[in-house]
Amino acid sequence: MIRSCGPSVFAADVARPVRRLAEQDHNIVHWSELPRGGHFAAMEQPGLFAADVRTFFRRFR
Repeated sequence: MIRSCGPSVFAADVARPVRRLAEQDHNIVHWSELPRGGHFAAMEQPGLFAADVRTFFRRFR
């Protein structure tokens, strides 16, 4: 069971329009739509990815 999730949707992802569907089955506490990056976003845009991960986990401090 996923308790909390925070998807990062990058510019080249096809997942942008599915937020409403994702919210039906998951507890989404953070949703980001980022301007650059794609399937390998952590390698392509490491700064954006790291900042978004930090933002998500900050709420659990």
